[in-house]
Amino acid sequence: MAINWYPGHMHKAKKEIREVIPKMDLIIEVLDARLPFSSENPMVASLRKDTPCIKILNKSDLADPAVTQQWVDNINRTSGMKAIAVNLKQPDKIRSILAMAPAMVPERNLEVSQLKAIILGIPNVGKSTTINILASRTVAKTGNEPAVTKQQQRIKLPNNIVLLDTPGFLWPKLEPEDCGYRLAISGAIKNTVIEFEDVAMYLAEFMMQHYPDALLQRYQLKDIPQTGIELFDRIGQRRGCMRRGGIADTHKVAEILINEFRDGQLGRITLETPEMITAQLQAMEAAKVAREADKTEK
Repeated sequence: MAINWYPGHMHKAKKEIREVIPKMDLIIEVLDARLPFSSENPMVASLRKDTPCIKILNKSDLADPAVTQQWVDNINRTSGMKAIAVNLKQPDKIRSILAMAPAMVPERNLEVSQLKAIILGIPNVGKSTTINILASRTVAKTGNEPAVTKQQQRIKLPNNIVLLDTPGFLWPKLEPEDCGYRLAISGAIKNTVIEFEDVAMYLAEFMMQHYPDALLQRYQLKDIPQTGIELFDRIGQRRGCMRRGGIADTHKVAEILINEFRDGQLGRITLETPEMITAQLQAMEAAKVAREADKTEK
């Protein structure tokens, strides 16, 4: 099932950001450390050109630390980009961005003119809380749900930095398709527009393949079942979510699995690696070439 969420205010935000990015000295993008690629706005790559960019991998306390380091190294190899892994319990580390920002734009004399920065981030990634930490005061509305920020605002920061806050938004088509599932699992897409069972099944199968020990420990399983459906049944039995006839209540199990992932109760889990994303993008490109070739033959 293809997952997309693109309400009207996101379309408006996209148009405004497209207009303003070329005027900025610096781009700051807040990512979810559990899904650094899927939470990255494709507009940044297409619009930034030579503009320096700081990627903040937030929620790193919920992510696999070894994979987070892979992502930091991967991003730092890109010219003009710096990555920093943080979580909201590390205010001092987040404030280090105030020193990192001027270093990214050495030609700007901050005694003479302001450094103009824009901060971007998908819904529910922690962008507003990050801004409040940088500003050392409450200037951005926060909430544990997507799409809290609805309009742009300019915020004065130390070191003569002016930060343009923007609404969090997704994009009309989430590609590869797996990105939609990862975003839904993380909470970046409103629960009311996703099929919990479908999304949780994706998570179950991913966990069975990449983090089986986390499932064994959390749900006190003796072994990992062969299919996601069997895993749902096992969790249902453990948590008392069974219907008549010994069948698991799949919706209740799906809610348990997704909510315990979001809360970090399954452990420190990352849903994608640089290697995994490279393979998926290559497969997507190969499929596109095949479709074009098929059209030519017809």
